[in-house]
Amino acid sequence: MQVTDDELVNFEANGSAPLPASGREGFVENDGARIWYAAYGSGPAVILLHGGLGNAGNWGHQIPALVQARRTVVAIDSRGHGRSTRDSQPFSYKRMARDVLAVMDHLGLERAALVGWSDGACTALILADRHPERVSGVFFFACNMDSSGTHEFKPTPVTDRCFRRHKRDYEALSATPAEFETFVADVTRMMQSEPNYSANQLGGIKVPVAVVLGENDEFIRAEHADYLARSIPRAELIVLPGVSHFAPLQRPELFNREVLRFLDRIA
Repeated sequence: MQVTDDELVNFEANGSAPLPASGREGFVENDGARIWYAAYGSGPAVILLHGGLGNAGNWGHQIPALVQARRTVVAIDSRGHGRSTRDSQPFSYKRMARDVLAVMDHLGLERAALVGWSDGACTALILADRHPERVSGVFFFACNMDSSGTHEFKPTPVTDRCFRRHKRDYEALSATPAEFETFVADVTRMMQSEPNYSANQLGGIKVPVAVVLGENDEFIRAEHADYLARSIPRAELIVLPGVSHFAPLQRPELFNREVLRFLDRIA
C-alpha cells in the first residue's frame, strides 16, 4: 500500500513506521558521547543519517525497502539526538562525521554509501570529503553547504507538526529528556554558523553525489541545490515533485525509488 502523509498529520500523531527488529544494535563511545546505532539486513552497506532534531526512527519507511533490496542498513542517532548522548562541547558537523566513522570502524565496515537528510546530508558530505576511501557515494537530500543556501524560516502547519513530533520523541528517547529547549538552541546555533564550504572545496569532492531536493522545500533554496550539483564533480541534481523537506515521510515510495536508483548507479 502506498503511503502518503503530505501534511505530516500521521507523523505527528504516530511517528514514522516502527523500525524493524534488529539483533545488531548498541552504542559506540566516541569523543565524549555514546552513539546509538542499529544494523539490519545483509549486502553492500548503506548508512542512514537523519535530520536535525530528529532521530533514526524517522527512517521507518526506508529501512525495510533497503533490506529488501539486499543491503546492509545502518541507522545512527546523531550525537545528542535520539538515544545518543553528548558532552558539553558545541555541536559540529565534523564531530558528527567522526561519530559515523567510529560506528563504521566498530562494525568493521570498510566502505559504505551514505544517505543523508538535512543535517545528516551535511554530515555525510563532510565525511565523504575528509575520508573518500570510506564512502562509495552520498545521497544528499535537502541541505545547504553554506549560509546562502537557505530560505528565511517561516513556520507552517507542516513544520510545526514535525517539530511537535520531534519534541515528543526526544522526551521519550533521550538520556536528558527535560532538556529539549536547550538541545534545540544548541543545534540551531550550529545550523546558523555551519557549514561554510566554498566552491573550491565542493570541487574537491571525489565520490559520486546525488543532490536531491523536494520541489516545495521549506528551508533550502532550489538555486543552491543547482549550485551544489554544478560545483561537485559529476554530481546529479534530482528534484522530487510534490514534496517538501520531509519527503521520506510524505511520500516514501518516491523517495526510496530515487535512493535505490542512486545505489544501483554507484554499484
